[in-house]
Amino acid sequence: MKKALSLLVLLAFLNACDDGNLTQEDISFEDVTTTQSCSDKNIIYKLKDQEALIMEIDKTIFPKELTEANDTINLNITTSTNKVVYRFYNGTVASDNICESLAPPTPVITEQWTAISGTIQIVTSTNKETNTTTNATKITGYNHNIVLIDVNFKKPDGSEQQYETFRFGNYTSSTTTLPFNFNQSLTKCTSSNDVYEYNTSEALILTIDPSLIPNEVTPLNTPRTGLIGTSTNILTYRLFSNLLTSDYFCQSTTPTTPAVSELWSGVAGVSGTSGIIEVTTTTNGPNVYKHTVVLKNVSLQKGLATFNLGSSYTLGELNTTSN
Repeated sequence: MKKALSLLVLLAFLNACDDGNLTQEDISFEDVTTTQSCSDKNIIYKLKDQEALIMEIDKTIFPKELTEANDTINLNITTSTNKVVYRFYNGTVASDNICESLAPPTPVITEQWTAISGTIQIVTSTNKETNTTTNATKITGYNHNIVLIDVNFKKPDGSEQQYETFRFGNYTSSTTTLPFNFNQSLTKCTSSNDVYEYNTSEALILTIDPSLIPNEVTPLNTPRTGLIGTSTNILTYRLFSNLLTSDYFCQSTTPTTPAVSELWSGVAGVSGTSGIIEVTTTTNGPNVYKHTVVLKNVSLQKGLATFNLGSSYTLGELNTTSN
């Protein structure tokens, strides 16, 4: 009798260890750092051995730029929109099992939990790269930290399991890096204090304080200095969606064409620290003066996003003449 009972216990144990019949008690993806995405579907997911955590969400809601209005987004979880499911398979799961319209026949889903309520909270921040030589930064994309708040999963047996805070992880979206393909040749408007450089798709415009560019040679190693501001020495970067020509500049009113696709403004400077303008003036022929304009630790901002032009960025050279 004891032998028979022992055999029954052993069989029960072996049956419980069969991958196809495991009963999951908890969801844990904290050790999985990689969040993946289906290229042609509104699906982001995480995989771990025989488990998958899947979120079906409109990927257009992830901000393309960062503002106070969209740095934090809250979405209601339902079984029809903003869906979240957890799946357990009877073998190692791969991306094809999630993204392919005709998924491979194996492994097979043996258990699925479906989120029936809760909130998807998305907090967005910028991803930046720093040039270690110049200290310039550039925005390479946006990091979206996803947390499920008060999420309630329904199991196959009808029972429910709730998590007060469930960290889904980070999802990264890319952005187009600004070109900054300038030749460092500056032009000044005769009708205003605008100094600019441009190419066919972008422009940097500095509404400069005239006292920085008089026709006077500066002493050796003693440039004139100023600060980026909001009423004078205003710096803007503009990226255009259509062909840019010189006709755009020096108008009494800013033209509406070509359309501006991105507008970045210089961050007001702090004396001795940031947003510094240095102008060195030399002669460049009879009655011709060359003003070399250098920006030091200058940042540009759009919404909540900023990037830095580096420790020393040469805006360009401006030639002026005297009578």
